Amino acid sequence: MTPDPARRSPSLAIEKTELIQKAKLAEQAKRYDDMATCMKAVMEQGAELSNEERNLLSVAYKNVVGGSSRALSRRPIPRTRSCS
Repeated sequence: MTPDPARRSPSLAIEKTELIQKAKLAEQAKRYDDMATCMKAVMEQGAELSNEERNLLSVAYKNVVGGSSRALSRRPIPRTRSCS
């Protein structure tokens, strides 16, 4: 059974606000892993995300995935010997 959003405790609202603030600070510091962690915690609370919150989540994961992709593309590919 999912909790009724109207019955959420005030501490969850404060925690959500703090997590969003931490995500914004992490974005400014370019700490996208931390930003993604904060936004994942917001998302897991179960409430519908606002446009701003969805944007923060998107930016976080885009940069986490983009950073991994760029790191992989810089790795040299070893040459293999041909069969002939």
